[in-house]
Amino acid sequence: MKVTPTRIADVLIIEPQVFGDARGHFFESFNQRRFNEALGREAVFVQDNQSRSVRGVLRGLHYQVRQPQGKLVRVLDGEIHDVAVDIRPASPTFGQWVAEVLSAENRKQLWIPAGFAHGFVVTSERAEVLYKTTDYWAPQHERCIRWDDPDLAIPWPLEGPQGAITPIVSDKDKLGMAFADFTPED
Repeated sequence: MKVTPTRIADVLIIEPQVFGDARGHFFESFNQRRFNEALGREAVFVQDNQSRSVRGVLRGLHYQVRQPQGKLVRVLDGEIHDVAVDIRPASPTFGQWVAEVLSAENRKQLWIPAGFAHGFVVTSERAEVLYKTTDYWAPQHERCIRWDDPDLAIPWPLEGPQGAITPIVSDKDKLGMAFADFTPED
């Protein structure tokens, strides 16, 4: 397993060692002991979530004000542009974001610790995304920052085979707050 810090050091790119031959390939997608060694601390996952979306679906930027979730994100089919925004007020990287292309082909995973808002856009015809979480989903504590917030200025790759596309966003995500209105406690 190869671990690469991003420009926000707590967000990590995890790449498995892949063994392939004429029959196909094999890789260990998750190993708790190795993952904890890479983090330098123990992270326990309590829930797996899976979504399937078509090109242009944009989900996020989600977080929970109580029961914050660390997430280990990977793509089983297709490709996404995955984004993590640091919303830890005391952090030197507060308000900064990192993005990574995750795909079934590159097999990269993104570790997003608790204290980050998370979102992604599907850049392939469809994508199947699986992510492990360190706490349970608590809809009463879930919040959303607008994906197109001008202060964050995230350059989402919104291109398709025919050119620029309008993202497909849920009604809930359309009502996301401005980053300037973010408060860590609600």
